[in-house]
Amino acid sequence: MLQVCLNGARNRAEYSRLPVTADELAAAAREAVAAGAEDIHLHPKDHDGQDTLEATAVAAAVSAVKLAVPGVPVGVTTGAWTMADPQARAAQVRAWTVLPDHASVNWHEDGATDVAAALLERGIGIEAGIYSGTPAAQRFLNWPGSRRVLRVLAETTETTPQEALHSAAGLLDELASAATPILLHGEDAAAWPVLQLAASRCLDTRIGLEDVLHLPDGAPAPGNAALVRAARAIIQHTQQRTCNES
Repeated sequence: MLQVCLNGARNRAEYSRLPVTADELAAAAREAVAAGAEDIHLHPKDHDGQDTLEATAVAAAVSAVKLAVPGVPVGVTTGAWTMADPQARAAQVRAWTVLPDHASVNWHEDGATDVAAALLERGIGIEAGIYSGTPAAQRFLNWPGSRRVLRVLAETTETTPQEALHSAAGLLDELASAATPILLHGEDAAAWPVLQLAASRCLDTRIGLEDVLHLPDGAPAPGNAALVRAARAIIQHTQQRTCNES
C-alpha cells in the first residue's frame, strides 16, 4: 500500500504550494490518488496555518478530502505539537464531529495511550508512530492494545541515507514481533532510499510533501502527485524483482 502524506507540519515558507485549506487538501488528494496513492494522511490546519485537532478544522479537512476521493481511507495526525497536554488532545478526539478512518499516534510522546484510547472509543483506526532513536518500539509492544492498531508507522528520523537505512533495518528488527502491518518511511534526503527499502521488503510505505520536497533526481517536486508517481515507479520496479519472486 502506498500512502500519500499531503502536508505534514510544514508551512508555506517551506513550500509555497503546500496544501493547507480544506479545498487545497481535497485537490491534492484527488491528484495524488489519480497518480496511484491508496491511502491519505493529512494535518488539519487552523487559520494561521498551524496544525490543529480542533473539531471544526478536522471536520472541514476530512469532509472535503472524503468527498474528493470517495472510498479512499483518510487519516490525520494527533501529534503532541498540536497541543502538549495529552488529556486535552484525547478530549479533542472525543469532540470530533466528522471522523477520519485512522489517526497517527506517536509512541515516544507522553500520553500516547490516552490518545489511543480515545481513538479506539470512537472506532477510529490507529497508526502507531514508532520513531527510530526513541524507546517508542518497546513502549508500543508493551502496550496491551498493540494488537488493536491498524498499522505501525515505522519512521526513520535520520536524514543521511546510509544512516537511515541502517536505522530502518534496526527498527524493523525491533518491531519483528508486532502483529500488525508495518508502513516504513523516511524523510528528506533519506525518504527515497527508505521507500526503496520498504518496497524491497514488500512493506507498505508512504511519500508526500510531509516527508520530502524533492523528486528522486533532486529536482523540486511540483506537488504530491509527482512524488506519488515517482514512488509508484520505484515500487513497481523493485517489487517485480523481489516480492513477486518470493
